[in-house]
Amino acid sequence: MQMKKAVLLLWILEVAISIQVTAQGTINVDYNKTSGKLNTFFNECVGAGRANEGLRADWQQQLAYVRKECGFKYIRMHGLLTDDMAVYTEDAKGNPEYNYMYVDALFDFLHRIGMKPFVELGFMPNALASGKQTIFWWKGNVTPPKDYNKWGELIRNLVQHFTERYGAEEVKTWYFEVWNEPNLSPGFWTGKQQDYFKLYSYAAKAIKSVNPDYRVGGTATAGAAWVPEMIKYCSDNHVPIDFISTHSYGVKQGFLDEHGNSGTVLSKDPMSVSGDVIRSRQQIAASPLPNLQLHYTEWSSSYTPADPIHDSYHEASYVLQKLKQVGNAANSMSYWVFTDIFEEPGPRFTPFHGGFGMLTIQGINKPVFYAYKFLNRLGNTELVNKDSTSWVCKDSSGNIQVLAWDFTYTLPDSVNNQQYYIRDLPPKSKGKLKIKIENVPEGMYAVEVYKVGYRSNDAYSTYLSMGRPAQLNKQQVEQIKKQNDGSPISRKLITVKKGHPFSEELEMRENDVYFVKLIKL
Repeated sequence: MQMKKAVLLLWILEVAISIQVTAQGTINVDYNKTSGKLNTFFNECVGAGRANEGLRADWQQQLAYVRKECGFKYIRMHGLLTDDMAVYTEDAKGNPEYNYMYVDALFDFLHRIGMKPFVELGFMPNALASGKQTIFWWKGNVTPPKDYNKWGELIRNLVQHFTERYGAEEVKTWYFEVWNEPNLSPGFWTGKQQDYFKLYSYAAKAIKSVNPDYRVGGTATAGAAWVPEMIKYCSDNHVPIDFISTHSYGVKQGFLDEHGNSGTVLSKDPMSVSGDVIRSRQQIAASPLPNLQLHYTEWSSSYTPADPIHDSYHEASYVLQKLKQVGNAANSMSYWVFTDIFEEPGPRFTPFHGGFGMLTIQGINKPVFYAYKFLNRLGNTELVNKDSTSWVCKDSSGNIQVLAWDFTYTLPDSVNNQQYYIRDLPPKSKGKLKIKIENVPEGMYAVEVYKVGYRSNDAYSTYLSMGRPAQLNKQQVEQIKKQNDGSPISRKLITVKKGHPFSEELEMRENDVYFVKLIKL
């Protein structure tokens, strides 16, 4: 165990040092020197607001699009068991009645587009709840069950239904996560920590009673909390657990902003979010269950659905910076969320309102969407690369991809996100980005360069130039989409000769993102 701790601490130190000393603006790699298969933890999972929204046609269209372009494999959402999904009620004698028609419609759609559910078990059906306290406009009940045996039987019956509908081999590939952010009491959970552990225990044992190979975990806490306590509880009490899940956001105060009224401030800590992930991995490694998977089932720059950084070009470089810093510490990092079709505070009234999504309600791509699209276009083999703000990869066809960015913290002191990121924010120059790739196989290549940054695939700045209309008509939506459609900013044909490296220079500004493709012809 001490050896594991020492190795982990050494790795953390190496990450921190590499972040400090890497030469900025220079990428030097060798086509023949690889570091192994690209770790695609970044698109294992993505978030969505609540299950009932997944029955909407526009939500489904947007998810199919994001799945195709960004490659997400799993999706996690709140509210699978709330009353708007009509899962549970009781007859006049108090006997449970189960209904999975809405759940089936949603999960059948996920199956059709090649996605799997990361099943969050919550919130409490009102007929099973011990109280009336709810959260969000759609009133998710956050009280413990009035009868834990009925809670366990609901979970067992639901998982048995999944097994019968999709087959055990399919359900073995899913994840079952118990509840959401129970440490935020009374916001998401009116009970205490020991009440959550009891809720988890009944659910975990119910799932394993259907099939011991099904995967269950938690605690789905805010702020990377309760990780050692959760593992100790499960270890001491022989409660099944296959993974730890928790959440982190990059603002420096608070954890919950249901109505989007607080003023959030992006943290200056260069290891915000990623530092939490590395600490969680360290806590698992030092625990009695050191081989547990780690899933960050929510993360973003900010936890409020009214933060304009989500719409800004800054979000794209921020996301890439954090994912690069995480390294191999997490099994998945689930961005919260894929769409602004998201109604925690109720339906929204303006097209760009700082919503969590990668797409607006009307399906306009935000800059962060392109960050994930570029990640999904990386080849499956990563090249050795000492630069801390880029990935360089190749694929089996001999094509090469370079994803590089600048992340610069520009938020002034005493100004919050809501005051700052809503403005027109021209960036300062960061000089030239120099890319050099040795030993590229000789031949002809098409070189395509894509960019995200200020007024480049930056839909919000286009919206600002229109005068920030409260509503967008059809023509305005199409104009914003057309101006920010992800087309390459340049294309050219080159011939690489033996002994001559490929080189490229690009003008880098604050928070620019570049994706360069060399396509072997």
